[in-house]
Amino acid sequence: MSYNSTLDSFCGTPFWNSTATWYTDNPELTPCFQQTVLIWTPCLYLWVFAFLDLYYIFNSKERNIPWNILNITKLLVTCLLIVLKFVDLGVAVHLSSNGEKEVYNANYYSPVIKILTFGLSATLLFYNRKYGMRASGVLFFFWLLLVVAGIPQLRSEIIDHKNLDDDENVKYNFISYMVYYPLIVLMFILNCFADLPPKDTPYKYQKNQCPENAAGFPSRLTFSWFDPLALTGFRRSLVENDLWALNPPDSSKECVPKFDKFWERSLKKRELSNGTKATYRKTSASVNFKPENEKKPASILPALCLAFGGQFLFGSILKLINDILMFISPQLLKLLISFVKNDEPDWKGYAYAVALLLCAITQTMLLAHYFTRMYLVGMRIRTALTSAIYRKSLRLSNSARKESTVGEIVNLMSVDAQRFVELTAYLNMIWSAPLQIALALYFLWAILGPSVLAGLAVMIILIPVNGLIANRVKTLQIKQMKYKDERVKLMNEVLNGIKVLKMYAWEPSFEDQILQIRNKEMHVLKQTAYLNSATSFIWSCAPFLVSLMSFGCFVLVNDKETLDSEKAFVALSLFNILRFPLSMLPNVISNVVQTSVGIKRLNKFMNCDELDISSVDHDKKEPSPIVIENGNFTWGEKDADPVLKNINLNVPRGSLVAIVGAVGSGKSSLLAAMLGEMNKISGRVNTHGSIAYVPQQAWIQNATLQDNILFGKPLQQQSYNNVINVCALKPDFDVLPGGDQTEIGEKGINLSGGQKQRVSLARAVYHEADNYLLDDPLSAVDSHVGKHIFDKVIGPAGLLKDRTRVWVTHNVSYLAQTDLVVVLRDGQVSEAGSYQHLLEKKGAFADFLLHHLSDIEKTSPDELDVLKQDLETKLGTEFQNKLQRARSLSESTSESEQTPAGDRAGSVKQKTPDALTQSNLKEKNKLIEAEKAETGSVKWSIYKHYLMSVGVFASVVTILMNLILQVFQVGSNYWLAEWSSDSKIIVNGTVDRAKRDMYLGVYGALGAGQAIASFFADLMPYLACWRAAKVIHELLLDNVLKTPLQFFEVTPIGRILSRFGKDVDVLDTSLPSEASDVIYCTFEVLGTLFVISVSTPLFLVIVVPVGLIYYVIQRFYVATSRQLKRLESISRSPIYSHFGESITGASTIRAYGVTDRFIEESESRVDHNQSCYYPSCIANRWLAIRLEMIGNFIIFSAAVFAVLGRNSIYPGIVGLSISYALQITQTLNWLVRMTSEVETNIVAVERIKEYAETEQEAAWNLEKGPGATWPETGALQLEQLTLEYRPGEPALRDVTCTVAPRDKLGIVGRTGAGKSTLTLGLFRIVEAAAGRILIDGVDIATLGLHQLRSRITIIPQEPILFSGTLRSNLDPFEAYSDEEIWRALEHAHLRAFVQGLPAGLRHEVAEGGENLSVGQRQLVCLARALLRKTPLLVLDEATAAVDLETDDLIQKTIRSEFASCTVLTIAHRLNTIMDSTKVMVLDRGQLVEYAAPQQLLNDKNSIFYSMAKDAGIVN
Repeated sequence: MSYNSTLDSFCGTPFWNSTATWYTDNPELTPCFQQTVLIWTPCLYLWVFAFLDLYYIFNSKERNIPWNILNITKLLVTCLLIVLKFVDLGVAVHLSSNGEKEVYNANYYSPVIKILTFGLSATLLFYNRKYGMRASGVLFFFWLLLVVAGIPQLRSEIIDHKNLDDDENVKYNFISYMVYYPLIVLMFILNCFADLPPKDTPYKYQKNQCPENAAGFPSRLTFSWFDPLALTGFRRSLVENDLWALNPPDSSKECVPKFDKFWERSLKKRELSNGTKATYRKTSASVNFKPENEKKPASILPALCLAFGGQFLFGSILKLINDILMFISPQLLKLLISFVKNDEPDWKGYAYAVALLLCAITQTMLLAHYFTRMYLVGMRIRTALTSAIYRKSLRLSNSARKESTVGEIVNLMSVDAQRFVELTAYLNMIWSAPLQIALALYFLWAILGPSVLAGLAVMIILIPVNGLIANRVKTLQIKQMKYKDERVKLMNEVLNGIKVLKMYAWEPSFEDQILQIRNKEMHVLKQTAYLNSATSFIWSCAPFLVSLMSFGCFVLVNDKETLDSEKAFVALSLFNILRFPLSMLPNVISNVVQTSVGIKRLNKFMNCDELDISSVDHDKKEPSPIVIENGNFTWGEKDADPVLKNINLNVPRGSLVAIVGAVGSGKSSLLAAMLGEMNKISGRVNTHGSIAYVPQQAWIQNATLQDNILFGKPLQQQSYNNVINVCALKPDFDVLPGGDQTEIGEKGINLSGGQKQRVSLARAVYHEADNYLLDDPLSAVDSHVGKHIFDKVIGPAGLLKDRTRVWVTHNVSYLAQTDLVVVLRDGQVSEAGSYQHLLEKKGAFADFLLHHLSDIEKTSPDELDVLKQDLETKLGTEFQNKLQRARSLSESTSESEQTPAGDRAGSVKQKTPDALTQSNLKEKNKLIEAEKAETGSVKWSIYKHYLMSVGVFASVVTILMNLILQVFQVGSNYWLAEWSSDSKIIVNGTVDRAKRDMYLGVYGALGAGQAIASFFADLMPYLACWRAAKVIHELLLDNVLKTPLQFFEVTPIGRILSRFGKDVDVLDTSLPSEASDVIYCTFEVLGTLFVISVSTPLFLVIVVPVGLIYYVIQRFYVATSRQLKRLESISRSPIYSHFGESITGASTIRAYGVTDRFIEESESRVDHNQSCYYPSCIANRWLAIRLEMIGNFIIFSAAVFAVLGRNSIYPGIVGLSISYALQITQTLNWLVRMTSEVETNIVAVERIKEYAETEQEAAWNLEKGPGATWPETGALQLEQLTLEYRPGEPALRDVTCTVAPRDKLGIVGRTGAGKSTLTLGLFRIVEAAAGRILIDGVDIATLGLHQLRSRITIIPQEPILFSGTLRSNLDPFEAYSDEEIWRALEHAHLRAFVQGLPAGLRHEVAEGGENLSVGQRQLVCLARALLRKTPLLVLDEATAAVDLETDDLIQKTIRSEFASCTVLTIAHRLNTIMDSTKVMVLDRGQLVEYAAPQQLLNDKNSIFYSMAKDAGIVN
């Protein structure tokens, strides 16, 4: 039959003829249809979609692809086609004018449309070349459509040609078409390849470029360009050099400015919307703006949407098309079932099968590219956010900086920014899921009618239930994040202070604290597990309940209709489609919720106060380079009490200004005020010229020594050498194994305090700034090194003599050489003036000087007389009495760990490296061992380790429950097939009710079984993995705390922390759900294969080959993907370690004005990380496409076998087999993704296991410990003691000596003599290689470490405090009463300070003790020692960073309080030990002299004498 339409007259033949096309064994399309639809469709497509190409052309930044064979051929062929069509048109006109044959409109239109369209394609071709587009998808699909649409006509032309009589001439149409068709096929083939790279490009490509750009369109469609990498990854483990450079549009250089533009806009908008609601107060004459906390924070969301929304939208369109295509398969299934039922020609069955295949393939492609787009957007967002967070952290004001710890800020970067990447892919589900649900219901209504509403009701009831659960999960998640932050923060402190913890034997206390937090965290996780399985229970029941309700309603309501196979299985496949959106919705919602929590955290951070750049003016007209007028400054918010009050200071150009004062008088704060680091309450600060800043605690980067000094400036060898000499670093460089190329560990861990300070000073000097702010740079160096540095660098004849220098100092001896002395007391300038002027005033300064007179006696005896005269003339008789008192007091601070700059004759030339350095510098100069990236597949032992932690019983039960679940699922569907194929259910036109109820009842029962099984199948793995996470974390923690100290010296803290943070998080949150998914999917796939094989046994033939292909692809993928993941996680830690380092050194970075360089460095690290991340995204898509192709092939086979066996099988069984096959693609894909996720994430177990199995130090406590009172006397014996850090390189050799009880022993020696090694040996941080140490006659090697360490007291070199209360810092085990603690504080001269605190002993100490001054921290360490009061005290250079008064206090306290103890002092200043009982002189690890100090001084040849002479103690 034919339809009459307007097109009939247009063509002159019928447009459509069903008899010829559909109801026939040999289908044929009408010529008119071929002339119109098949030609117009591809052409229309090109005109519509050309705009996509135009969009790319306008946005392209590259130009001019050179002419080459490929694009020239394309143009030529297109021109040929145009010529050919002109000829066609000519022939048509010719025929019509001759009147030989009637020519219809179609014959004119067809060539004209083609001529125009080919013209358009040629234009696109030309501009694509001009604007650097190497492959055009639009043109590729255009030629593909032409080729496909041309097939029917090709067939018709060939058949017509065959049917010609032998003597007839060949028709023109045939010849024309035979020329045309090969040409379009040729064009299609040419469009499969990509053009050459463009000549002009703004991008700089570093290493190997990503092959994606050079790939043709088909290769891009299927990600075949990834093949080489997959192959490489399969053959050997990938290394960084195998990866490609990042595509320029994804790099920081492109993403960050884009985001910044919009972020700036939203900040401006916030300023406007919040309006400056200001109030004016007469009293203070200041304008108060609306308080910060009331302002609505600007959100990063709009900025992100505007910057990256375009790509996202394109992806969403792909998703939309995919969603619509999903619903074609059930319709095709319906046709297939009816095909098997009825007698239709065979070709239709095959047509349906092919249609199923094509539909599936299109979906596969769409989804793959949708995900790629989404991950790219996610990546760009992460790049932009990371950079924004980094920049912000460098601009934070002090009050804001105090609110969040380094750990929390790093978390923003590592967790919250990462969330976006994971979310983007699923965000579209928010609209896509409801759309899918709506479409499914629409089609279901068509099949089951109103009965669907029963099913819908079930869904609607379930949604709020789920909402409640999701809400609860959200609150739990916030809790868990909080606990995790707390735990990681505490862990960070423990690792930072691990040396102190070990020496104090405090590890158990901190282990308990961490485990307490961990238990809270685990409690939250357990609740989450129950809630999660409740959700999954609801969602696995939902589809079944829905189908049960709908089918039940349908059969109960209709007496006349039965559930036949078409209805049942089409409905079932629609219900299956419903499953995914329904199960995804809650996940997506909870993910969105998590991200919104993240966004809140990010917004809060991004809206924090910034340092007020305008607080310091840079007015060039001001004559003096540094001026402060009426300055009041505070560290906190603007309304806090000022730390510095009424500061007036004018620093003339080129002058040397000394700032002196007691501890805590605000000296460092004054420098901070000049730098603009403090909040200025009122007043004016003006600086001009560049600034170099040396902070009190040197900030050293994890880089080589040379890089630390150059600090980003180019190397000028001569001035560099000069700087090194004046800063007395030359001898240190000679000692270090790599010279100035030695790599310094995090925080300068392998340098001594003095070396750090001199490196910091050298950096400043090399920077050649106009103004120098020096915060006590000589505090940690020896007096003679100090003198050298003063003379050569700081002093009036030094390298910086023409520069402006502001110098905070405790060294009185040099004050006479300064231009101006400023005395600070309690944050105010109490006196200022020249040295002489201040002496005459007899004020605070004169007292200050007297205090330190004895110090001058030591450093420069010749200056002494001058000074004494000065003082005597100014102070008269009081002078003598005061001097007597002062002499008995303290001496200057210094640290003779350093070799003196000019080694005097008589002192031993030193060539052995510092003991500590020796142990660290395993290779020539590399300190930090490279992080091991495990390569190759994860060992079985790791799985075994994890399974043992999970427990055998749990594993078996999980598998059993899943098996039972599958049995119920498959059973219920089989039952449905039986039911729908039962033709005997209708008796005399009505339904046999008994039979119907039996079918329905059994179906329901099977469903109930399925629901219960699913709850347990889900809960079991969660609980099992929960237990494993708990066990594994405990093991890790316990082990890390028991690892010897050397391990922490060669392992960056960040690396250990990432085990406790990221890896433990994987165990807690990722592994459980992935493991349960793997098990579930495995059984689902087995179930599917079982069903198809049983229904169409022929299918078994292809199971094996398909399985093999599947396995091969999976192996290729897993090998590559796992290694990519590993590379990605390794390249991630440098981002965070650099970030942490930058936050700590923010003030230095700002002072030097090198913020931009650091930002660039951070961005390049992010880019490097992304270049590892991008391939792993592509790997996922590469896999998905290949796997889904296998799935599509399974669908196709199931359909073809059903067609082949149509005579022998029930329609119900066909329905069953194909509706199962339709699900398999998703399941297969998910299965491989999840197995590889598990394989990848099990790496976390592997990494944790690696640190949970490091070698351990000796046992903490042994059964046969010493008596409770040991050591009673504190007598010490060393017997031929040899200590070594590395086998065969002893740091101490054969030391034998005896220290009597209550002796005071001073230990001296040049740098590297082994002084510190001796204390390490005493605490068994380094075990004796030979010989032994006896305390009270007990060999310490026979004791448990804690039994030993808790009975010796040490006052360590660096005062380390932990966050927590002051009390917990003194007594973490709560072993002492409050009275005892107050007594200790009183002796440590802290009582007044602590009583003055609002919270007293409960005063919260900040991370690292930041909120106490260095001197106070040192006193807290003294209080710890007083509290323990053991008969043996070790004092390690405890006076480096303390001013003279504090030092004095400490010395006095030790002399009085520890009079009855044996005291070992590692001295750097000989004065401290002049009154000791014995002196031990070490040299190159050997004991060279051991006697009373007087006795050694009497021997003019002794080393001790020469040292005393150097120090100016003897003349």
